[in-house]
Amino acid sequence: MARQNATSQEPQWLTPTEMKAWRRYIVASRRLLEALDTDLENHDLSMSDYEILAQLSDAPERRLRMSELAEIAMLSRSRLSHRMKVMEKAGWVKREACPVDKRGYFAVMTPKGWKAIVAAAPDHVASVRARFVDHLSKGDQVALAGIFEKVGDSLRNEASEKE
Repeated sequence: MARQNATSQEPQWLTPTEMKAWRRYIVASRRLLEALDTDLENHDLSMSDYEILAQLSDAPERRLRMSELAEIAMLSRSRLSHRMKVMEKAGWVKREACPVDKRGYFAVMTPKGWKAIVAAAPDHVASVRARFVDHLSKGDQVALAGIFEKVGDSLRNEASEKE
């Protein structure tokens, strides 16, 4: 279909090159995340669980405000709350009330959570390397980082403009 001009109300349809890039990205990213998720099953972790534990493992005292963790892990607050319930049941995390803000809570990694991330990390990194990194040249890696920095910055700017 023809591309839209500035005064037209028609959608600006994707060119064949744009469509190919978009579809290849969607298919590859979904397959990659599905494969990484499957590779974590041996550790009884999902990608969301792993990401939450990874963020907490890097945080001071292995604790973060729930709102900050939701933002960093790219989860809605309700989705994070659901994951936290599952992860609390597994013994990997606990919630602690914030002494300064009575409505706020911290997500805190437990020693069992630390053991889980330490056990899963080598397999996860090997999976990321085999399924993604090893297929890219250094130039590809730099290009992808730049591309997704642009896309990510644009999306963050859009989100902050809506607030």
